Amino acid sequence: MKRPEYVSRYLFDWDLLEVALEGKSSFDLKSFVGTLNNSEQIQPFLEAYGFNQSDPILKAEIFGTFQEAIQFIKRYFLKEGNEEGLDFSIPRSFSSLTDVADLFGMAIGVGGNDTYEEGLWAQIILKVMHTILHVDKDIRYNYFSQIQQQIFDRFYKYISRDGDGALYLGDQSSVEKIKLADFETKSKKARDSTIIKLLHKEENVTEEVFDRIGVRFVTLSKLDCLRVIRFLYQNNVIIVHNIKPSRSRNSLIDLDFFKREHYHILRMALRNDLSEERFHQALNREIKEPEKEDKENNVHSRSSYKSIQFTGRHLIRYSNPFANEFMKLRSETKETLQEGENPLAQKIMNLDHTLITKEVRFFYPFEIQIVDKETQKNNLEGEAAHQEYKKGQLKSAMLRLFGSLIEYKEI
Repeated sequence: MKRPEYVSRYLFDWDLLEVALEGKSSFDLKSFVGTLNNSEQIQPFLEAYGFNQSDPILKAEIFGTFQEAIQFIKRYFLKEGNEEGLDFSIPRSFSSLTDVADLFGMAIGVGGNDTYEEGLWAQIILKVMHTILHVDKDIRYNYFSQIQQQIFDRFYKYISRDGDGALYLGDQSSVEKIKLADFETKSKKARDSTIIKLLHKEENVTEEVFDRIGVRFVTLSKLDCLRVIRFLYQNNVIIVHNIKPSRSRNSLIDLDFFKREHYHILRMALRNDLSEERFHQALNREIKEPEKEDKENNVHSRSSYKSIQFTGRHLIRYSNPFANEFMKLRSETKETLQEGENPLAQKIMNLDHTLITKEVRFFYPFEIQIVDKETQKNNLEGEAAHQEYKKGQLKSAMLRLFGSLIEYKEI
């Protein structure tokens, strides 16, 4: 029976539909270049992606990303750069590539002499390129120094030391001040770390990296962890409405239990006229860790790692220095025109300046972690060491990237 011509218009790629409808990652498609079937489709795809190959600058840029991806793979995922990496070598055929379009050709198997293994390698390289591009094309990176300063200044405003070097949150003359064991800032997540983090996440590029900027408070007691949060929202250092709920993690304090005990201890303190020191001690004794592990916690965080952490957003304001200088230039040019005919000055005055933004405003995320001194000491020991955490991320990214190649080689 001859198949009707219209049938082809109703055939679906279920793999691709799962990305749009069910949250599947493009990294987990049977073929990363699933939308491409022949060489004629490659150039339109690249143009739609944002890299028109007829533009020599864009063509050179994406080829540079290809070369960086090769080096990134060697440095982190293969034995030649990482002793715990895979004992693989990138096929020599990739060293002779001069056009990224040929890389796509290898990925979809239209290169003629390309092997199946080379096709798998091409897809691995394209995945790394894709991630690098998304990391580098975040326009907010252009304002990072201003972002960093505006966020950290909100905290530094309330951090101080006394004459003996003791660290405090809050004005030292205030009864609301909280003594700290430490206060740390993370000014910028390393670029390579960001790429690895995105490579191992199921969401990949759709998942924003929220911890490029972060602060950590280390308190003297678990109770003071809650007091730090109280201080931050009472002094508008954080705006609770700008906290991202899905990013809040608490493996330090069973809040429901503490709420019940807080009520009873408060009543007892009022009846017995407890001093603040005894009241603090009584409350701190009734703090316990949650019994149930947070199922949404980072898969690479060890169960022994305990902390409170959440992500806020701050509205960044960036004054465009070019806009101010340009308006000064227009003012001076206007005076020049009043003195006589000047073609260059007339051209400057005719320039459309309506799209020159004087101020850019946008929200940027930052992470806050709060932990007591004793717990922090435990966090930094044994399995919970940061290096173990990073190794877990790297291994997940490696297995995710090279899964098909590992299976093909039966390793």
